[in-house]
Amino acid sequence: MELRTRFLPKLLNSEVDEYLKSNDIIIVPVGTVEMHGGLPLDSETVISEAFALKMAEACDGLVLTGLPYFYAGATASGRGTVQVSVRQGIDYLSAIAHSLLRQGFKRQVYISFHGPAHMTCSPMVRDFFDETGVPILYIDLSMQMFKSAKDLFKSMDAFHAITVGAYQLLGRLEDVPLTTEYSAPHTQTCAPFNDLFALAYQSGSAGYCFADPMDHMPTTAIPDEATRKALAGEGAELIGEIVKRMDMPHVAAQMRDLKEYTDRAGELYPWMPSAYNSAK
Repeated sequence: MELRTRFLPKLLNSEVDEYLKSNDIIIVPVGTVEMHGGLPLDSETVISEAFALKMAEACDGLVLTGLPYFYAGATASGRGTVQVSVRQGIDYLSAIAHSLLRQGFKRQVYISFHGPAHMTCSPMVRDFFDETGVPILYIDLSMQMFKSAKDLFKSMDAFHAITVGAYQLLGRLEDVPLTTEYSAPHTQTCAPFNDLFALAYQSGSAGYCFADPMDHMPTTAIPDEATRKALAGEGAELIGEIVKRMDMPHVAAQMRDLKEYTDRAGELYPWMPSAYNSAK
């Protein structure tokens, strides 16, 4: 069917009903609101939502927006950062996942560009499978960028371009301020503890917070509208190329195959939580 928009909250209920007659894929961008140098507090939410839009276009999915408040992590020292505990985030996201399944979205893809998001999304995805027998997916966007598109990142400017490009894709380019205030190089104040942080994912290896707003993060200079527009164009192209390399039609097909695989395993081993709970 032809959709007016991929964003579920902007659709009519009847349009969602019609969509679910032919497909069952929803992309759920999990964001954060936190200090982010010279970029708006919702930068990593916007990045995730822009990726979600392009991913949904590639696999004929819908996008559930409006999920910006989760565990921020070390940026809690910022007065603009909204900090929600990991446990609270898991419970909230789990409730949404159960609702989406009841609505008919059997293939759910949770994505985030926020570093600590794995602490919320991964436990939820695994527990959800044990509770329902339905395998849903978490994609760590930052991991995917460096896994499948490392050649595209020559410097941090590519990362900043992606951020600005994401605002353009969502029609919010003017929300990116024109500033050079945050462009000076900066070594994180927590750098002396990198040996500890390297023992696991940095966001999950130890409790800590940033001691300087510039720790997250120096931002490329955007002195005028022309620079912002050029950066946005570069970033939008990068997002498109990364999503292309992710091959979302293949991901969607594999999710369907994985459900069949786990159903067969459940028949062989009915005591597994996924099989036992789904049979109730």
